[in-house]
Amino acid sequence: MTSGSGETITYDLKGLKCPLPVLKTRKRMAALASGTRVLVETTDPMAVIDIPHFCQESGNRLISTETVESGHRFCIEKA
Repeated sequence: MTSGSGETITYDLKGLKCPLPVLKTRKRMAALASGTRVLVETTDPMAVIDIPHFCQESGNRLISTETVESGHRFCIEKA
């Protein structure tokens, strides 16, 4: 996957349980250009704790968190 700064990518992690959503998000974001935004979609209830914590630790910016019909959606911007 190639991405440039300012691009938004949707990453569907529905059905995965803790800690997989954070581990897969971390791995995916490592290869992205700074400024790229990722919409992470998950059904794991622990993601509302884990994803913000991951962003705080990694320096990536959590743009938004929203509850959706299928679970949660997080918008993260690569630092």
